[in-house]
Amino acid sequence: MDRMIFVNLPVRDLAATRRFYTGVGFEVNETFSDEHCVCVVLSPTIYVMALDHARFADFVTTPIADPRETTQVISCLSMATREETDTFVTAALEHGGARHAYPVQQGEMTGPEGEEMYGAAVTDPDGHIWELLYMAPAAV
Repeated sequence: MDRMIFVNLPVRDLAATRRFYTGVGFEVNETFSDEHCVCVVLSPTIYVMALDHARFADFVTTPIADPRETTQVISCLSMATREETDTFVTAALEHGGARHAYPVQQGEMTGPEGEEMYGAAVTDPDGHIWELLYMAPAAV
């Protein structure tokens, strides 16, 4: 059995979260979604569990961080092509996301052996960072 990952993210507005993630091309698993949670399917083995703050607080004993003020994690998604990377960024911006400004150069990059790499990053409506990375087959 392949391992699955469920990325649990606290969100302020479930409707905005749903619009963003479906707007960039992901589907929602309605079976695991309710008035407190939206289950977003990134792949057959990767899910985002977007939980409103009340539900998220049920799982933690520390304060919920505001991702617009602090950074705890950068989630990176592989992209099949450079064009898919650019399309994702455009869709993210159209659905409530924003460009994430890195302190380092994004766009054209090279891997350790000179392989082509291409990247960008956006934030969702709550400020969670999503890095997008295309790697030429030789880089993988």
